[in-house]
Amino acid sequence: MKHATFVGCLLGLLRAASGFSPAGLQSKRVACPPSFVSTNKCASIKSLHCGDVNGRCSDGRLHMSDFGSAMPPPKQGFIAKIKSKIPTRSERKKLVPLALMFFFILFNYTILRDTKDVLMVTAKGSGAEVIPFIKTYVNLPAAIGFTALYSKLCDRMEQKDVFYACTIPFLCFFAAFAFVIFPNVGALHPHAFVDKIALALPEGFGAPLAIVRNWSFALFYVMAEMWGSVVASLLFWSFANEVTTVDEAKKYYPLFGLGANVALIFSGQYVRFVSSLRANLPPGVDPWGVSIKYLMGAVVASGGCLVSIFSYMQRRVMTDPDCFDQEKRAAKKKKKKVKMGLRESAKFLVSSPYIRDLAMLVISYGMCINLVEVSWKSKLKAAYPNPNDYSSFMGNFSSATGSVTLIMMLLGRKIFKIFGWRKAAMVTPSMIGITGLAFYALTLFAPFFEPIAASLGTTPLMLAVMVGAAQNILSKSAKYSLFDPCKEMAYIPLDQDSKTKGKAAVDVVGNPLGKSGGALIQQILIFGVGSLAAATPYLAGILGVLLFFWYKAVNSLAAQFEDAMEASEVA
Repeated sequence: MKHATFVGCLLGLLRAASGFSPAGLQSKRVACPPSFVSTNKCASIKSLHCGDVNGRCSDGRLHMSDFGSAMPPPKQGFIAKIKSKIPTRSERKKLVPLALMFFFILFNYTILRDTKDVLMVTAKGSGAEVIPFIKTYVNLPAAIGFTALYSKLCDRMEQKDVFYACTIPFLCFFAAFAFVIFPNVGALHPHAFVDKIALALPEGFGAPLAIVRNWSFALFYVMAEMWGSVVASLLFWSFANEVTTVDEAKKYYPLFGLGANVALIFSGQYVRFVSSLRANLPPGVDPWGVSIKYLMGAVVASGGCLVSIFSYMQRRVMTDPDCFDQEKRAAKKKKKKVKMGLRESAKFLVSSPYIRDLAMLVISYGMCINLVEVSWKSKLKAAYPNPNDYSSFMGNFSSATGSVTLIMMLLGRKIFKIFGWRKAAMVTPSMIGITGLAFYALTLFAPFFEPIAASLGTTPLMLAVMVGAAQNILSKSAKYSLFDPCKEMAYIPLDQDSKTKGKAAVDVVGNPLGKSGGALIQQILIFGVGSLAAATPYLAGILGVLLFFWYKAVNSLAAQFEDAMEASEVA
């Protein structure tokens, strides 16, 4: 009987619930039978807000207004969902300038990257084979020297002054190169001297001699590479990590690239536009000289915008308590800096498994991308020996990279949200592995692909160029959309010394160390087997080994990152 009455009470609840509206919420009542009031069944309805705290139904009735309070909240409408995705005012105040800074940095880097390749690969007595030597014997020592200088600057100056001290000299050099150095390369480059030395040396010394022969181009190459390592990887992300929280980073770091990779499209088309201007110049005018002035003029103007936005953020954002924790800023200023020399910094970094794993990620990326990229650029020069054609192709390549990266950026936010940091960090090595091995397969089994190339109306060389371009585009888009945000998020829970000096060592030394490591492997194989083409099977095998250690470092760092995040939340 009691069970039947209990069921009847519940049925009454359901009947009342099926007809109630917000206006009549208080009038809907359901009677509980008196025999049911003191039973445990009635007490069990307490979870539905029936009765008082003692489990008895007051007046033997259950108020539907109380029952309605346990109902799930109504679903958000489409407009409400859109509004919830929009950053708050304080977030917009710092995220929009950061996105613009990243835009101008990558606009410059794209122009510099395309220009350095054209200058060095098409220079007199040079070619793609000179790139491994520049990365190993010029770029790496310069990166190590800068790391020592940066460590001293961090000890003696505030972080904002370090930004100015590092960025402005780059802009001055690029302006001087366009308007002073390049117009006088005929007098500055020792071609006659190098020609005499070349007669007395074996043919294998051609690449190192090309660096001496075209020393100003090699210097430009190094400065362009350093812009990516210093300004993009180190200075910008250090500042971004300082002003954003981990939650903001997870939501918005993948979207930074949306504006930044529009820069790839614009800069790529700007390079292509400048290439077309060269074709219409009158006789007697150096087309490259005009191009360099246009390109470096754009770089200096973009750099001026970058410095201005950074100055605005220091004055308006860093002083706003809604955007930045002022107590944290004051504590940072009062904190006495621990001064460490280069040797002490190296010991500090080697002793940290967290920093070692971060360095392994950066070094693995640099080595893997370099192993494939140099082989691709050697084929690219064979397909486009003219500097105008080479530069135009690189402009289209940069625009395509920006377009694909935009799509990857949109996917990146979903990947972080659904799969988390670990899975997002594994996308880049997977992308490089699949596309890199496909390029090597095309190179190794070129005769097999000849009928396919003929059916597509092209040659095996052009097919290799296009597959290599696709490999570089997909790899770089994965780097910009997932690899860089993953790496930068990993720095956020670290202490200030690890952030500044650890990041300097990982980004400024680790990046060129990876590229020069890949270049050194290529040099050894070329000397051992005779040519880059003959070394292809070994390069494919080495790529697989590097990917294995990359995956291992990702798994190790993911566990440490989660622990560091928990510790920072507790603190």
